Amino acid sequence: MSSAPFSPSFPIHSIEDVRRLEETPLSEALTVRSTHEIFRNAAAAFGDRTALTFLRTADPADEPIRWSYAELLAGIHQTANMLHALGVGPDDAVAVLLPGCLEYHLALWGGEAAGIVQPLNPLLSDEKLVSLMTAGRAKVLIAYGSDEESGMWSKAMRLRGQVPTLTTVLRVAPHDEPVGAAGALPEGVADFNALCARVPADRLESGRDIAPSDIAAYFHTGGTTGAPKLARHSHGAQVFTAWASVKLQGLKSTDVTINGYPLFHVAGVLPASLSALSAGVEVIIPTTALLRNKQVLANYWRLVEKYRPTSLSAVPTVLAALANVPLDGADISSISYCRTGAAVLAPELAARFERLFGLHVHESLGMTEMAGISTITPPGVIGPAGCVGFRLPYSQLRIVALDEHGNASDRELPAGEQGMVLFKSPNLFSGFLDPADTAKAFTADGWLATGDLGWLDGEERLNLSGRSKDLIIRSGHNIDPKTIEDALGAHPAVQLCAAVGAPDAYAGELPVAFATLVPGMKASEAELLAFTAARVDEAPAKPKSVVVIEHMPMTNVGKIYKPELRALAARRVAEALVAQACDDLDLAAMAWPDVQADGESALKVVIDAGAAGPLADKLQTRLQEALGRLPFKTQIVRR
Repeated sequence: MSSAPFSPSFPIHSIEDVRRLEETPLSEALTVRSTHEIFRNAAAAFGDRTALTFLRTADPADEPIRWSYAELLAGIHQTANMLHALGVGPDDAVAVLLPGCLEYHLALWGGEAAGIVQPLNPLLSDEKLVSLMTAGRAKVLIAYGSDEESGMWSKAMRLRGQVPTLTTVLRVAPHDEPVGAAGALPEGVADFNALCARVPADRLESGRDIAPSDIAAYFHTGGTTGAPKLARHSHGAQVFTAWASVKLQGLKSTDVTINGYPLFHVAGVLPASLSALSAGVEVIIPTTALLRNKQVLANYWRLVEKYRPTSLSAVPTVLAALANVPLDGADISSISYCRTGAAVLAPELAARFERLFGLHVHESLGMTEMAGISTITPPGVIGPAGCVGFRLPYSQLRIVALDEHGNASDRELPAGEQGMVLFKSPNLFSGFLDPADTAKAFTADGWLATGDLGWLDGEERLNLSGRSKDLIIRSGHNIDPKTIEDALGAHPAVQLCAAVGAPDAYAGELPVAFATLVPGMKASEAELLAFTAARVDEAPAKPKSVVVIEHMPMTNVGKIYKPELRALAARRVAEALVAQACDDLDLAAMAWPDVQADGESALKVVIDAGAAGPLADKLQTRLQEALGRLPFKTQIVRR
């Protein structure tokens, strides 16, 4: 038996409207138990209407591939039944290594109906992927049968023999591959579509009754440094994210959205996909490369004109790239709601986007530990840059002071005062696979410690300034990098910028900034430094340098990757100390040591003893003294 799909109750304009939703007990307001039930309800209500539209290319003239809600549900059933036939049960993980494609939605939602889905970032190293799959005890890997996207098929074949629990690899053929072109597959490898075609499409053969507390997915957090941390999502948490998003954003079955977020990331899977599909929205997948496809960005406004999306959603770095794409007369009037998340929006970028396109950018806060969404700024609610909106209904939000280690204390702060953001919510994750990681994520009294810094304004909207781990601590003085970034970002030539702490022997850290420039514009580092310093009031927060770089380091979901910038800042400090020591010893430049960054927290200085000659011992002693004073791990080696 099907119930109604999710739909808005009334427009949300204030925290009072959120409280009005809460007047109905949650057990009555939300009765859907699983993501599978969401798709059953959507197929019953919307049937032949388009659920997914896949763009084969970035050319607006090309014909896309469309799947209806009925076809999507049939594919989910076949995928779940095929996995069930392969021995996948409710406690088994199904790893997914796919680009943006229609089959990703079968892997996601069919995987959750049969077992536990584990989306993987294809840009991670083999070692990281093996570690993640081994930790999740993946039984099946669904992989893209081509190397055109991040070498996925070769990676899948290499992973095959390295994960002890893996029994089967399922090959997803690219949409344009002729039937039979793949040839014979190795033992233990099967054709995804061929196996799906052999099983029923109208029901779950397992007869599984999925409970809200059943684990639906393992999402890895970060994944670029350190050991893997796999966050467990329950079906109930994911369903709540979809329901709350529909209520606060006012999603309707007449809406259309372009989802350019990668589907290994929680933002692309839950707020951008499940929420939309739970309400009958048409979701457009802009080619396999999504918004990493430069042609998609170049043609974005023409694609908007053709497909008439009602909303635009992208991370700030993508918005910055789109701001460089002229409209050229394209009609984008269909867009009524523009939103961003993943990183705090720079005020200058927000103003620029509104000036160029007439679109106010609404911000939200999402995190893996809260099934993708924590706060939302609804349509029509206009806030300053950094305002990420209201808490979700039935959730709780607190701001607490930081302790001396930069962690959450138990001292609650009043409205207007900045501290760490804490949450309790129905879409809270079910903990990490490793209990030790889970313990670190929560305060002693059970609140999720987000690591985000922010404050509540008079309308009870959350305003963010950054991450506690990104604070620059200069002689015990906490410097918010956003203060520097907002000042530097206001320069018309600056495209993207970020401030980090550079190691210093006396202050511990000194603020420095990095910037990329708007294509075709020029600005000297001295000019940018003077511009920024004039706009930063606090003397300790004035940056010591601004460095122009060609490309800003990014995570795979489009966030600025500050660990790489911190490593670059540390390397520049070390190189300056090396240069000073070499000058003092009158060492020829060709004999200067090589400074290498070994990750974020370590440097290696390599002395060529032969080139340095009799001064090698003195040079090593000088460098040990100079670099040893830095709050940074430095290894000095001789060759």
